[in-house]
Amino acid sequence: MCGIIGYIGSEDASPVLLKGLKNLEYRGYDSVGMATVCGSLRVAKGVGKINAAVQEMDLDNLEGSIGIGHTRWATHGSVSKVNAHPHLDCKDKIAIVHNGIIENYRELRTELESKGHKFASDTDSEVIAHLIEDYLESPEQRPASESRLGGCFEEACIDSFKRLKGSFAALAISEGEDRIVAVRKDSPLVLGLTDESVIFASDVSALLEWTKNVIYLQNYDVVVARKEGIRSYNLLEGEVSRAVNTVEWDMEQAKRGEFEHFMLKEIAEQADTVEKAIQQDESVINRIVEEVENGYGVFFVGCGSSYHACLAGSYLFSKLAGVHVNLARASEFENYEHFLTDKTLVFAISQSGETADILDAVKTAQKRRSKVIGITNVMGSSLTREGDDLLMMNSGPEICVLSTKTYTSQVVLMSLLACALAGKRESCIRRIKGLYLDIYNLTSKSMRGHLRDLAEELADKEHMYTIGRGLQYATAMEAALKIKEVSYIHTEAFAGGELKHGPLALIEKGTPVFVFVGKDNEDKIISNAQEVKARGGFIIGISGRNDPIFDYWIKVPESGYLNPIIQAIPMQILAYELAILKGLDPDMPRNLAKCVTVL
Repeated sequence: MCGIIGYIGSEDASPVLLKGLKNLEYRGYDSVGMATVCGSLRVAKGVGKINAAVQEMDLDNLEGSIGIGHTRWATHGSVSKVNAHPHLDCKDKIAIVHNGIIENYRELRTELESKGHKFASDTDSEVIAHLIEDYLESPEQRPASESRLGGCFEEACIDSFKRLKGSFAALAISEGEDRIVAVRKDSPLVLGLTDESVIFASDVSALLEWTKNVIYLQNYDVVVARKEGIRSYNLLEGEVSRAVNTVEWDMEQAKRGEFEHFMLKEIAEQADTVEKAIQQDESVINRIVEEVENGYGVFFVGCGSSYHACLAGSYLFSKLAGVHVNLARASEFENYEHFLTDKTLVFAISQSGETADILDAVKTAQKRRSKVIGITNVMGSSLTREGDDLLMMNSGPEICVLSTKTYTSQVVLMSLLACALAGKRESCIRRIKGLYLDIYNLTSKSMRGHLRDLAEELADKEHMYTIGRGLQYATAMEAALKIKEVSYIHTEAFAGGELKHGPLALIEKGTPVFVFVGKDNEDKIISNAQEVKARGGFIIGISGRNDPIFDYWIKVPESGYLNPIIQAIPMQILAYELAILKGLDPDMPRNLAKCVTVL
């Protein structure tokens, strides 16, 4: 959930840390803090988003070329300066930053308090600093460290890390030490290398300003970084060496450029990213098709927008290839464990590749020896290593907390796989390439103006609803999620046929209802819209042609089985315009973070 950064090199650490944290702010923006070593340990913290928080931080005091930083999304403990990272030991000589959840922190805290340790915060993270302190002060109580990496501080860190249960990416520094000690387990941590420095971050995008040469740390990896280089150790394997990878993204892709917000930039990029999503290795597609055909049972598993892409995919597999797909929200997937076999194929879909619920579902599938196909946008993420096969979304960095371009890329991949199963892969590729001009027009300034006018009519509404049938139902669900995420207007999606089974009770005069229309179910969904209209609802149609029942029409070209791609885009723009009209930050909606790394 949070963003962490670490630097050791020839420059002053604090400017690098601050830039890195700004690059990571989409991961958490409740509070921010940094610590550096220059003789003594120096710490500065603030509450709120970075630009506001730094106003109360003494950055001039943060001298030294070794440092760590953190931007927080609160899980344990309220939003406050005392709960902000970095966290310190009792003597204020050791500082740590941590992303993840320490599941056994209560047990560890009770043990440490019984030894006289005084805790300053309500967080689970603080136990790490006190554990390191305790092992340094009482070496006779430490288990014999197998690392022998050199130095009591390193061994105290390693022995402390071995005590932790849960998910964690953490960095530790200490007064009088010329190194950073890092660990990763079930929470992302990437290491960037330059000629003169080592930089840690919880996301590749934070490193692109300095380097494209990165090491993706694996579970239980510990890295000791000094100015002259790094040494690596794995808590389970002993000393290890990890490969250096070159990131294909560039810094310009991770910047807003001429756009006011990342959300708008990423919406506008979809004409290109949809086409990039089909650039897949044909042999991998053929292998997945063969596994579906020879397997017994297929599951699509996702969270949030990825789940809606899974829903669209389940309809596409049925309609185009006659293949039944079981659909599961990742957080509920464990309830299907008893149905899984070694012939079951599980598609795990996650933009970040680090979504905790998805990785938990993957473990459930692997426990039953089911095959796992990972679909993600981040090379080097946990999901890229956990699956039996892998498809990349190829969307480039997505910085806005809301998924836009990665959602449409996921639906593209679902369409491509369904068509490949039906023997129509090449025709699907041609049709998707043919969407370029339509998407370009949908993201134009004129469409934005049209949707801004609609947003002005809707911005004061408390409740809105979206309806659709079949593929349009999946789009209705994604549209409702986008609006509620960024504008905070309660928006709920229903299958059109379900209206008369309860939801019609919610309709009163002027209630906005978005109706997603596809050519294959036009008569039925228009009939549902008439039911709403009869109760005084305000009907907003999203379709290829205007219908007399619409009070407002959003023109979207009819695209058949590709409607879920094309119809989602104007709703992304509308959600953006609603946020702007309400004075909200569309890139950083309240209470949400981009990468959900805790269960």
